[in-house]
Amino acid sequence: MAVDVLTEIVIDRPLEQVAAYVGDPTNAPQWYTNIESVEWRTAPPVAAGSRMDFVAHFLGRRLAYTYEVVELVPRERLVMRTAQGPFPMETSYEWTAAGDAATRMSLRNRGEPSGFAGVAAPFLSAAMRRANQKDLKRLKRLLEA
Repeated sequence: MAVDVLTEIVIDRPLEQVAAYVGDPTNAPQWYTNIESVEWRTAPPVAAGSRMDFVAHFLGRRLAYTYEVVELVPRERLVMRTAQGPFPMETSYEWTAAGDAATRMSLRNRGEPSGFAGVAAPFLSAAMRRANQKDLKRLKRLLEA
């Protein structure tokens, strides 16, 4: 069973500011509760083909995985996929203007877990949704402060 979780939030900051901050993976540990570290494998800044090693904690487990940027449309969309790790995952961010000084941001995680993780996909989806909502609220507080 596939995992496909979409969450959205409106942040009271201009699109350029939100996209610049979120589009830099170096900032992920500041707003993702479960991400412990990000280490670049390729030289910054982010571009199609960039690769980063992430270390996270999720559901009591330490996860280490490598994301590769597969699509980048500045100030519109960023898509990353795991090049390795516990199960294939794609994370995408999209930004659209929500007025002159606000941004609607969507965060989508989707993947195809196998083995036991495949059986637990409904539980994983619910846990991801809760975590993503919490992370987007944290991002909103951080950027609006």
